[in-house]
Amino acid sequence: MRLHKYIANCGYTSRRRAELLIQAGRVQVNGKVLTSLGSTIDPEKEVVLVNGERIQPPTPMTIVFNKPAGVITSTHDTHDRLTVMDILPKSLRDRGVLPAGRLDQDTEGLLVLTNDGDLAHEITHPRYETEKEYQSIVSGSPSPENLGRLEKGVRIEGEMTAPARIESVEPVGSATRVHIVIHEGKKRQVRRMFETIGHPVLQLKRVRVGGLRLGDLPTGEWCELTKGEISTLRGT
Repeated sequence: MRLHKYIANCGYTSRRRAELLIQAGRVQVNGKVLTSLGSTIDPEKEVVLVNGERIQPPTPMTIVFNKPAGVITSTHDTHDRLTVMDILPKSLRDRGVLPAGRLDQDTEGLLVLTNDGDLAHEITHPRYETEKEYQSIVSGSPSPENLGRLEKGVRIEGEMTAPARIESVEPVGSATRVHIVIHEGKKRQVRRMFETIGHPVLQLKRVRVGGLRLGDLPTGEWCELTKGEISTLRGT
């Protein structure tokens, strides 16, 4: 197994940050510092230390959390803002679950946290094109033509977004509820897409990742996923 993948699978950090730790000489295998990103190991036979601490794969655990608005998706914050890790039980943090992907501070809804590095990679890596569905309340009433622009892709800071899919459109007073599906994860992407067509987002909630729906899980609550639900999440 590739060393950086093993570190991520142990829940220590992401694959990319594991690569940085390796390059920085912070990883030892059987007492020897390895700095090559192509290094492979046999997890059954070799001892891996990161920053002097032995790491081993944890018992797999994956949860779904209904993130409240106003909470940031991070393991820590330097600006004294509340993070998702602050409002989850210490027992979960001790199991090494980390957010698989992000929701911006003002967005609520479905967030997967896991200590399974492979699963986190599948959810977040662009090549897997994992769908994310959002329930958005937007200002005004977007025309079919403007919604069609989102389905074709719009330009944000010089880059085109991948085509989105509009699932439903429903008037809500002077605003409109739009269910939109994307598979990218650009920063504040849904908000910026609607801004591009002149209908800013007033409220945003993620209701599905892959095949997994948020359902009636209350805001601020979490539950552990079964093997069947993880398979649904993966679409297998």
